[in-house]
Amino acid sequence: MRWGTAAVVAAAVVGTGIAVLALGRKVSDRVVLPGVTARRRRAGDPSGPALVLSVAADRVTFTPTTATLRPGRYAVEWGADGHAVVGDVVHRDENGVTRRLERADHGDRGVLEPGIEVRLTPRVLLGDPATALGLEYTETAAYGELGPMPAWYVPGMRGTWVLLVHGPGTDRQQTLPVLPLLNRLGLPTLSLTYRGDEGAPAAPGGIGRFGDTEWRDVEAAVRLATDSGAGKVVLYGWSLGATMALQTVARSSFADSVSGLIVDSPVLDWPATVRRDATGAGISAPLAELGALAAEGRTGVDLAGFARLADGSDLHVPTLLLHSPDDPVAPWRAAERLAARRHDLVSIQAVPDADHAALWNAYPGRYEEALRRWLTPLL
Repeated sequence: MRWGTAAVVAAAVVGTGIAVLALGRKVSDRVVLPGVTARRRRAGDPSGPALVLSVAADRVTFTPTTATLRPGRYAVEWGADGHAVVGDVVHRDENGVTRRLERADHGDRGVLEPGIEVRLTPRVLLGDPATALGLEYTETAAYGELGPMPAWYVPGMRGTWVLLVHGPGTDRQQTLPVLPLLNRLGLPTLSLTYRGDEGAPAAPGGIGRFGDTEWRDVEAAVRLATDSGAGKVVLYGWSLGATMALQTVARSSFADSVSGLIVDSPVLDWPATVRRDATGAGISAPLAELGALAAEGRTGVDLAGFARLADGSDLHVPTLLLHSPDDPVAPWRAAERLAARRHDLVSIQAVPDADHAALWNAYPGRYEEALRRWLTPLL
């Protein structure tokens, strides 16, 4: 009987271990599977959707949530294609949050009605540079080790090009809000795709590797720019796209072509970012830790390389670091530490009350002015 009982207990322990590992793998899916990440990031506020309480000609009132209370401009999305844009908060109390209703792009305002659940996201602009902004552009491609990766090219008169690298869970549309400013400054731009994006080659194994391999696709875009006549390039990235830009400067044979970096909400402390992302979605701390370990094992990410990025060891160009002290995903402390260690090169701009990689949305005018002031000496 004792042997039988021991066997049952052992089997239960083994079964529990397998179950725990399976849970860890499932948690890691949030950050290594591009499709899962995309659906998650579009969900907006991690506390859940907001409820529309009332709609008027130029006002909409929501239930109070972290997202509905943030300052700035945001998209309101619902259903299959419902899309509107709201501006600043005009009134708030314990019953609701009222914001300006700027426009409805998909569906009609009649569909945005009391009682429906909506998501607030950063995606205020949809389409391409022509349809969203009226900017002339051409579709081109950077050819990397996996094949062609589409890019939007917006021409400009200057010899320095800006290469824009979107973050995970989004696409080239993330770059649209800053294109008008860059165009007014006369800077040619390339809005990039990379492995795993729609229209680009699939990521090997179907998983993302946190910039550890994707940076080579950014390198291919640098090569495209220099082959097309760019004298120098500025790399501009969001979230892990910012990390890819840092990786390119640290590791690429074309790094000498890079004259500056703009990094918005860069992921510098990779394990902390994975854990915070998971716990922010309601996953327990122990399971979030297990998920981070599972993601590390599945991707083979180089944590030592991340540490070098975080302390600025390989940084050699002027860098504008835009970050929110309230970022729920990428810790502000890591950005602050990098700026302190490399104060000779890094200018840090704090954007309070902003979500991860949604700094422009919080304060569009102030954000663009920070870009303009920093870029002007490089022109």
